[in-house]
Amino acid sequence: MVRDKLARVEVSSRVGAWIGQEANADRITAELATAARGVVTVLRDDAVQEVIEQVLVRKLMERPVGPPLGTVLEGVLSDGAHHRLVDLVCDRAYDWVSANHDTVLRIVHDRAPAWSPRFVDDLIADRVFLEVQNFAWAVKTDPEHPLRKAIDTFLVEFASDLQRDPETIERAERIKHQIVAHPEVQRFIGQAWGTVKGLILDAAADPSSALRTRVRDGLVALGTRLATDAELRGKVDGWLAEAAGYVVRHYRGEITTLITDTVERWDAEETSRKVELQVGRDLQFIRINGTVVGSLAGLVIFTVSQLAFGA
Repeated sequence: MVRDKLARVEVSSRVGAWIGQEANADRITAELATAARGVVTVLRDDAVQEVIEQVLVRKLMERPVGPPLGTVLEGVLSDGAHHRLVDLVCDRAYDWVSANHDTVLRIVHDRAPAWSPRFVDDLIADRVFLEVQNFAWAVKTDPEHPLRKAIDTFLVEFASDLQRDPETIERAERIKHQIVAHPEVQRFIGQAWGTVKGLILDAAADPSSALRTRVRDGLVALGTRLATDAELRGKVDGWLAEAAGYVVRHYRGEITTLITDTVERWDAEETSRKVELQVGRDLQFIRINGTVVGSLAGLVIFTVSQLAFGA
């Protein structure tokens, strides 16, 4: 019966149509923001900070950081997502070279022999600068440049070493401890919850904040998809039916006890009122019909008795 009722109600379709409207999504977002402010305000700052320091940081220090970093880097490399970073580095390298002609000139002058004429040093510096600039330009513009290939090879080997090479893993651990022990990092850890709490409260209080905007847009997108994607609606309705079935199977005794106890506490007046609310206008027609039929029956009996005794 519960499954049939849920199937006829079409919960996912109705919910999708409702939250797909921006005004309703704004309403839900506002309620979620209010709940988030309430939860964040209730939490004890010292308790949360202790959890961050004693649990999260301790877990970070206990577990080797190299293998998970290597796994992440390996996944990034397999997707080719690192190419944009390499492009950025190549672009910045070319820009730096182009803007530092005087630096190259000064290095050549400092390294040149004392007996070398000044104009010869200038010619050599200009030539060196031009060659470096041309090389940087080639790396920047050629996706198949050998240096780019070498960088890819290095990153792949480094990702593998982070996961399997004991020496590289140990070096990563030493670097991790040095970073965590740094005063700035320690100060950040000590203020982590205060910073996060402030960000949450500010975002929850500002209707135009990026967080609330993303939540609202996500709700609208979910509602639109529920309203248009029959396959997704079927999955959601199936999940709801399974959840309802689980509740009925495991808590049917509690549910029936609640209903039985509630009905047993009704008195006659309350029961009559509930029946009237459920029956509605039909009950009024029954009352009217009963009154009319009773009146007519009484009138007929009275008329017959008068005629009989009168005769």
